[in-house]
Amino acid sequence: MIEYIKGEVAELSPAIAIIDCNGIGYAINISLNTYSAIQGKNIYKLYIYEAIREDAHVLYGFADKQERELFLLLISVSGIGGNTARMILSALSPAELINVISSENANLLKTVKGIGLKTAQRVIVDLKDKIKTTATSASATMGTMGAMMNNEVQEEAIAALTMLGFAAAPSQKVVLAILKEEPTITVEQVIKLALKRL
Repeated sequence: MIEYIKGEVAELSPAIAIIDCNGIGYAINISLNTYSAIQGKNIYKLYIYEAIREDAHVLYGFADKQERELFLLLISVSGIGGNTARMILSALSPAELINVISSENANLLKTVKGIGLKTAQRVIVDLKDKIKTTATSASATMGTMGAMMNNEVQEEAIAALTMLGFAAAPSQKVVLAILKEEPTITVEQVIKLALKRL
């Protein structure tokens, strides 16, 4: 069982981080929250969840243990796999997710792509007793990307959405619409908004 991987951030996209650990590059699936935390760092330590299936070994990485705990709770819910859990953690910060579950806000949860009302209700019923509503130290620091070019943001957002399994054409349409409304928005924010619209 891999607890964490610490190494040089060789490549980074909103969906995948490649961490070079002593010459071996680990491709690790990440959420937008983790992407925000890693940005601008040369060396980073990701807490790992290893999904071993017949056809693949998939690594999921998290900026902190709290996000990993939430991921493990989410995949314990019937009908939620690793990618859906990652999608939820990309649309909502750990603090927001805890708040949504403890306040039983199924309507907000079902705005996440791939989550219907029944699944949202199941997540809340299964997890509300397991979620500690004590003060959470979820640092929702959105990495400000400075004066990044609009088209760079657009390209990165579309690439991330296609990596998450969305078709390129609708992704592009939604991203362009968001950037038209808010031209100075960061990649993470574009993707978060797009996940709610796609």
